[in-house]
Amino acid sequence: MRTIPFEKIVSEVEKLCITAAVVLPQDVFDALRQAEKKESSDSAKKILNQLIENAKIAKEKQIPICQDTGIAVVFLQIGPQVAIEPADKTIIDAINTGVSSGYEKGFLRKSVVAQPLNNRKNTGTNTPAIIHTEIVPGDKIKITLLAKGGGCENKSQFKMFLPTDDAEKISDWLIKTVADAGA
Repeated sequence: MRTIPFEKIVSEVEKLCITAAVVLPQDVFDALRQAEKKESSDSAKKILNQLIENAKIAKEKQIPICQDTGIAVVFLQIGPQVAIEPADKTIIDAINTGVSSGYEKGFLRKSVVAQPLNNRKNTGTNTPAIIHTEIVPGDKIKITLLAKGGGCENKSQFKMFLPTDDAEKISDWLIKTVADAGA
């Protein structure tokens, strides 16, 4: 049996929260650079350059890349031979404590609400995190954290088309929907 101190998990999750908000993954940064080099439109090049510069500044100054620092989505892989010490603490408690601490110490915006269907009161801690758990063999533990912003989910539309509707009708609806959303 492998024992892991509760505070060790809290500390690691705290770091993951801050890193996720501040540091653009290298493969994404490299993809932005490649896109900027290949881009032929001056305005698109300018926007890509702004994204690259923003990522550099965020990393250098240790400030969030985006004002929407998201909800913590955790992918937990843990083996049955892992125990949290002290025994009265759980891995879920450790993750949520780490998220709360990371968002506090990183000066990250806390945007999780309790009871979203009722009073929508902000928890003030950015918890509970969304935790996807996979049991793996042995005594290993792996925690991956994604800070998922909600901006992409603010606008949506749904429409059922008839089987006889043609591509033009679908295209017209799509263009009108995007225009109505203010894009």
